[in-house]
Amino acid sequence: MKRFIPISQPSITDLEVAYVTNAVKSGWVSSQGDYIEKFERNFAEYCGTRYALSTTNGTTALHLALVSYGIGLGDEVIVPDLTFVATANAVTYVNAKPVFVDVDPNTLCIDPYHVERAITSKTKAIIAVHLYGHPAAMNALRTLAQQYNLYLIEDAAEAHGATYHGQRTGSLGDCAAFSFYGNKMITSGEGGMLTTNDEEFYQRAKYLRDHAMSPQRRYWHTEVGYNYRITNLQAALGVAQLERIDAFLNKKRNIFERYRSNLKSIANVRLNFVEAGSNSSYWMVCLQVDNYSEKQRDQLMTFLKKCGIDSRPYFYPLSTLPMYADSHAYTPIAHSAAAQGINLPSYFDMTDTDVDYICQVLVQYFISVKRTIVLPTSPVTADALAAG
Repeated sequence: MKRFIPISQPSITDLEVAYVTNAVKSGWVSSQGDYIEKFERNFAEYCGTRYALSTTNGTTALHLALVSYGIGLGDEVIVPDLTFVATANAVTYVNAKPVFVDVDPNTLCIDPYHVERAITSKTKAIIAVHLYGHPAAMNALRTLAQQYNLYLIEDAAEAHGATYHGQRTGSLGDCAAFSFYGNKMITSGEGGMLTTNDEEFYQRAKYLRDHAMSPQRRYWHTEVGYNYRITNLQAALGVAQLERIDAFLNKKRNIFERYRSNLKSIANVRLNFVEAGSNSSYWMVCLQVDNYSEKQRDQLMTFLKKCGIDSRPYFYPLSTLPMYADSHAYTPIAHSAAAQGINLPSYFDMTDTDVDYICQVLVQYFISVKRTIVLPTSPVTADALAAG
């Protein structure tokens, strides 16, 4: 069997199996049960917020936040052009307009300078995406939000456990949306979470999440709500994963540091940048090659695949997607990064040997691109590469 190193996969142990089995045996398998309450309580405590509200996924968490703030038709929400499509789609769901702005060239997170230039009388919120696990410049964004009376929403789907000036993501804005998809820092299969310190917002979101059903009068609904509830089975998995999050973060950091040590001698190659005062979760190991075109990036990914190594391109700038192509956004940094960047494997059960092998393949590739490249027909072994 060919060796294959995936970009990501969850780490499931006996702890997760025990909690999910317990939830199954309890009979509470749908949207009620002790694990839901425990997951929300423990997650709020972890983030340092008063409230946490579980949802079906990170996208619905964002949608629920926007609806709860009353954002809708005629409103504008500023989002970074370099992010997963869900960030903009959630804005579109409420019939508001996503306004795309450029990102910081180092952190790849939304740039406050461009945010301020995009604010109009129609702007109602800023969504700060902590891209690939690095916190956005929340101090500057918070100042802008207060100055212009805007909501500041964290899209923390990729940044569980990251910190900004000693404070965890999830507690840095008016609210935050997390994802627990299978490739995230912790997973519940699918699932999401809203965190906030605002009781009025929390109660509003909780009400809308459950079909907007009256707490006093069962099956009485005064407005259109949503079925965005997580199941007790998913929450059981989430509770177990949250108990292991410190180990996950340490492993991600160690994997990144090994990449950095092995690749430090390669010119024009950049890995994740971490700004002073921030701690990244290193959700994904990011590799950018200066001055690369999209075609050259794809050639590198093809080479990695032939060597049994999975990889992913950065997200496309949202303003290039067909449904957002009329935005007329000018985001050269987002476009450049998207063409140059890939994500490398960094799943929790990776070994040092796995990382070393990937780095040796990369070193060999960057040496060989200076002449004709002969792609191997079977995975290159670390020993063969080391032998030259």
